[in-house]
Amino acid sequence: MPVDWREPEGERFDLRLARRKATDSGARVGSMVFGPGGPGDSGVDRIVAKGNMSRFSDHLRSRFDIVSFDPRGVGTSNPIRCSHERLGRRPSTVIKSQAEFDATVTYNLDLRADCRRNTEKGLFGHVDSLSMVKDLDAIRAALGEKSLTFHGSSYGTLLGEQYAEQYPKRVRALVLESVVDHSLGTREFLATQAATLQDSFDEFVAWCERAKGCALHGSDVRALWADLLDRAEHGELSANGRALAPFDLNVQVMKLLYDPEWARLGEFLRGLSGSKAKDPVSIRAEGKPEPVLEANPFEIFCQDWSLPVRNYQDYAQQLRRVARIAPDMRYPRALMSVSACLGAPEPANPQHRLKVRNSSPILLTNSVHDPASGYTWATGVAEQLGRNGVLHTYEGWGHGTYSSSPCARKTIDDYLISLRVPARGTRCPAVEPTG
Repeated sequence: MPVDWREPEGERFDLRLARRKATDSGARVGSMVFGPGGPGDSGVDRIVAKGNMSRFSDHLRSRFDIVSFDPRGVGTSNPIRCSHERLGRRPSTVIKSQAEFDATVTYNLDLRADCRRNTEKGLFGHVDSLSMVKDLDAIRAALGEKSLTFHGSSYGTLLGEQYAEQYPKRVRALVLESVVDHSLGTREFLATQAATLQDSFDEFVAWCERAKGCALHGSDVRALWADLLDRAEHGELSANGRALAPFDLNVQVMKLLYDPEWARLGEFLRGLSGSKAKDPVSIRAEGKPEPVLEANPFEIFCQDWSLPVRNYQDYAQQLRRVARIAPDMRYPRALMSVSACLGAPEPANPQHRLKVRNSSPILLTNSVHDPASGYTWATGVAEQLGRNGVLHTYEGWGHGTYSSSPCARKTIDDYLISLRVPARGTRCPAVEPTG
C-alpha cells in the first residue's frame, strides 16, 4: 500500500490480511471484510486464531469468505514503534495542576518524536482512518468484489462510516456495530463517554440488588465503590502488587462491563474492599493491567480526533463536569484519549458530520447500555446518515450486539447475506448475562 495516498507511486508498506474461505462454496455470496476496533486491534489475529472465529455465526461463515486485516500502523502492518523506556514514563492520565499539564504536553511531544524515529517507511504521520479507507477500497478491489460487504466493530465503525462517505456507490452491505460518532468536540466527547459508562455501572448496581448471585448482593454497592475510590485517591489500594490509581480502577471496572461480566465485577470489588493497602488482588480475564508495549495505538486516535484543552483550568473544568454527569464513574477511559493527544498537531482526519449520499442501506446496531459506544452515539450517526442508515437496537447490555443477542445476530446475518434491511425501529429484547 502507498504510505501516503496523495503520492501513490511513493514509499509503500505491506498491509497484512487473513482470510478463511466460505465453508459452503456452492452457497458462497462473496467476501465479507471485518473492520477491527481499538484503535490498535489486530484483524489478522481475529481470523488466524480459530477460537476467535466464534465471533461469526456458522451460517455467516458458510456464505462468506471472512477477511480481516491489521490496519496500517498496527500489528503486522508496519506498526508504530516506540521505545519501552519512553512508554514506561507516561505520566498520570488524570492531571492535577498546570505544572502536570505542561509536563504531559512535553512528554507527548517527546514520545511522538521517538515513535516517528522508530516507525519504518515514514508511516507514522499517515495512520488516520481516512488513509485506511483508501486501504479498504484497495482490499475490496484485490478480492475481486465490485462492491464492499463490511462489518465494522467499535472503532472499526469509523472506517465503515467514512468508506460510505467516500465511496457510497461501492457499498453492498455495511454493518456498524457499537457505533462511533465522529462529530463530537471535546466537551461532547467526554460528556457522552462519561454518561454511557455511568449508565452501565448503574445497570450493574441494579443487577446486584436483584441477583443473589452477585457477591455484593445485600450491600450498599455505591458506598463500597465510593470507599474504594477514596482509598485509591490516597494511595491505599493495590492490585497485582502495584498501586491502583482512581483512573486505573475505573478502567478495570469498564473492562468487566464490556461483555458484561457482572459476577466477576462483584467478586473483584468485594476482593478489593477486603484488601489491605499492599495486598495483591488478582484481576482475572479482561481485568489484567495494561502491559508496557512497543506499539502506541493512541497516535491513530490523535490523527482522527481534535480534542483541544487550552490549559489546566480548562481541563479541570472538564473534569468537574464529567464528575457531575458520572458521579460514580468520574474517571472514564476517555480521559486518556484527551491526555494522550495534548500537544498533538491538527489531525489529518478531524471530526465532522457525516455526509453520505445515495449509498445502499447501512445497518447500525447498538446496545442501549453500552459502556464504551453509547446509544446516543448510534442515534447521532443514524440521524447524520438519514435515509441511508437504519438503526437496530439491542435492549440489553455490553459493548457489541452480535455476540450478545441471538436475535441481533440473525438480524445482522440476514442483512449481510440476503440484504434484508430491518424495519426502522426494530428492537431485540435484552438477554440478561449469566456470569
